[in-house]
Amino acid sequence: MLIAKSCKLKLLKNKIKKDLNTKKNTMVEIKIPSPGESITEVEISNWLVENGDYVEKDQEIAEIESDKATLPLMAPENGTIEIVAEAGETIQVGAVACKIDTNGVAPSKPKENKKVSKEVKTEKTEPAGRTEQVKTGSEYQNVKVSPVAQKLMQENNFSIDDVIGGLKRIGKSEIEQVLSQKNTGVSQIKNTEVSRKVERKKMSQLRKKLSERLVSVKNETAMLTTFNEVDMTEIITLRNKYQKQFIEKHGIKLGFMSFFTKAITITLKAFPAVNSQIDGDDIIYPDYADIGIAVQTPKGLMVPVVRNAETMNLAELEIEIKRLADKGRSGKISLDDLSGGTFTITNGGVFGSLLSTPILNPPQSGILGMHNIQERPIAVNGKVEIRPMMYVALSYDHRTIDGKDSVGFLVKVKELLESPYKMLLGEKSADEILLNI
Repeated sequence: MLIAKSCKLKLLKNKIKKDLNTKKNTMVEIKIPSPGESITEVEISNWLVENGDYVEKDQEIAEIESDKATLPLMAPENGTIEIVAEAGETIQVGAVACKIDTNGVAPSKPKENKKVSKEVKTEKTEPAGRTEQVKTGSEYQNVKVSPVAQKLMQENNFSIDDVIGGLKRIGKSEIEQVLSQKNTGVSQIKNTEVSRKVERKKMSQLRKKLSERLVSVKNETAMLTTFNEVDMTEIITLRNKYQKQFIEKHGIKLGFMSFFTKAITITLKAFPAVNSQIDGDDIIYPDYADIGIAVQTPKGLMVPVVRNAETMNLAELEIEIKRLADKGRSGKISLDDLSGGTFTITNGGVFGSLLSTPILNPPQSGILGMHNIQERPIAVNGKVEIRPMMYVALSYDHRTIDGKDSVGFLVKVKELLESPYKMLLGEKSADEILLNI
């Protein structure tokens, strides 16, 4: 009898111990992953959930920012989240950012609130007299609202009706202000508030690293820039003529970037020095063209890389460039997408830039800057014609690239863009190839 009770007691103790262990194991720690070699710390730039929220497996719960890229932090399991590290905090790789209680219960979906529909119905059937008493914003069209007041109203979800309706009394100062405005005729000046506020924001890891790289480029390279201009008539005509068919076949628009990328990959073969990099006491000459395409994102400028761009046609280039740009703008770009690159293209023209000197993306030796297309008068066969022209700029490291190569490279790119068929046929025209001369 005593033996049986002893066995039962032992089983009960084991069960309690097992339950306690199970409860302990329900907390899953989420640690900061390593974004890449040589990176030891990151910044939690933004939590996408709040403490105590229920999250689902593979849901993005935070954005972590290193000195190279912004990457998402994913939930490995379903459960209730417990945030450990705060947004804006710099945290070591491998440290715990948050925990997930897998015993957390998902919130039930809210049932349809029938009371709301009744209230709406009641509102519609209110007497017309009461509706007339409600003031609308249109009555206050002449009210001047300062930027500071406008910001406060937006933060507190106030309308002009709410503000004016909330005033308890009109004092002497309000009357004097109105009289002063009428007498002087400077109501707009009187109502204008001069702001002296200063907003301070912590510099992100990405911005810090970018600053360091930009300064090092100026200090450690012999950077020069050469310029030219491209007549975009042929490319624009080609795009307009075949755009519809191109979209139907490839599911994407034919842009300018693919033409520039193709022209550059061809020209890099003729001028390998522009594709070179300095590594210690050596100069490296890759026989491939990994082209970085600068993309402006909410987190700053990123340069994802199109691998072996020299092997792609225009459609393949357009698809790959769009894929990488979308990843960058959505914050899902990976370190592999950004690493490497032998040459870079940046397009300030999308922001309206007419001319600029792009800065090198180390350790690369060359970068091409595209600019805005403008119609300008130029001389064509002794006559003045209006043509769509684009200035292009090549910044290069004079330590590896001589002036002759830099100028020759840009002239060759210009020739290919102004005669797109040369991208397929080489230096000869279609007539010369047909006649075999």
